[in-house]
Amino acid sequence: MDNWFKSKWFVRFAALAFAIVLYIFVETTVNSSTTESAIPGTNTETQTLDDVPVEIRIDSEKYVVSGVPEYVTVSLEGPPNYLRPIVLQRNFDVYVDLVGLEEGEHTVEIEYNVSNQLEAYIEPKTVDVFIEEKASQEFDVSVDFINQDKLPAGYEVGDFELDPSTVTISSSKSIIDRIGVVKVFVDVAELKESIDNREVPINVYDAQGNELSTTPSPERVKVSAEINNPSKTVSLNVPTTGELPEGYSLMSISANVEEVEIFAKSNILADINSISTEEIDLSEVEETGVVEVGLSLPDGVQAPDVETVEVTLEVEHAKTLEKMPIEVDGLEEGQDVTFIEPSDEATNVTLVGNEKQVGALTKENVRVFIDAVGVESGKHTLPIEVEVDSESENVSASTGLEEVTINVN
Repeated sequence: MDNWFKSKWFVRFAALAFAIVLYIFVETTVNSSTTESAIPGTNTETQTLDDVPVEIRIDSEKYVVSGVPEYVTVSLEGPPNYLRPIVLQRNFDVYVDLVGLEEGEHTVEIEYNVSNQLEAYIEPKTVDVFIEEKASQEFDVSVDFINQDKLPAGYEVGDFELDPSTVTISSSKSIIDRIGVVKVFVDVAELKESIDNREVPINVYDAQGNELSTTPSPERVKVSAEINNPSKTVSLNVPTTGELPEGYSLMSISANVEEVEIFAKSNILADINSISTEEIDLSEVEETGVVEVGLSLPDGVQAPDVETVEVTLEVEHAKTLEKMPIEVDGLEEGQDVTFIEPSDEATNVTLVGNEKQVGALTKENVRVFIDAVGVESGKHTLPIEVEVDSESENVSASTGLEEVTINVN
């Protein structure tokens, strides 16, 4: 192979092959946005580029310029062997030269710097520009947390920090004077975790809320913010509706928890000192027992640790035993009693207490009597007493009479 490189014919052949490959490459890789028009019978070619950037030549430390388009359309014409490499490499400049111009409005020509073998046509050819003195000012940055209504229930934005909290804006004095607010937007939708040094772009607006085209320094700030889920422990109420069936009354009602931890935004929690369960319909209760009910929470409030509450209802039942005989205790041997009031020697007894205990009682479990110990012959008025089996000690018993009148013989 070393002998090949020493051969002049091999070198010439390699050079020719390289030239052919380069020509094909230039033909096939010219920017697709360009257009070509070969003029028959001439050795020139035209290519048009639509996105050529425009350079502004001015003292940028002292002045700012408006009105110069960011891009222009440039058509280049000339011999292909000059044109195509320049188009491929973008080896030319397009600019406006504002050096030496005073502040104010000017109509200037867009100029170019390209090989003298080519002709250039620029659209637009001239532009109206406005030159202003450059000004700089420091502004505080505010933050707007957006989509707070889309935070999970009970969550809210807490304390936050911006780094940095101020930025410097350099622009024309007229733009600086129009700046009304400098702010960043932070989207908090669906967040449950705090934000740590999230970078966000800075936005600049005038007093009417119109966005201004400026370049703050820095262009982005870091935002850190707490996403809180405030809670509060409050007492629990158990409301009821309706009335117990006839003959029943409510002795007690109690839940298996007295307090519940609730979660909500701070402004909601501030006005809540207690919460309630769902209402219990007493018209459907006929016996002592436990019912399971959910919580009735205000809007925006959650109690994730308590889905349902067990409520114990102790029901009191009233039952009447009719015509219970009145017994007489303590008579001496040979004494005899005649009832004057009531004359039938009987009375009704009303039992009140736990419905299970009351329901199990019969006349055999209850005794109505008067104590006649030491009573001599004659007419007497004595208090009436009622005795219930000891197993039903929480049951109260009463009669329609407080006393009876008897005659002892």
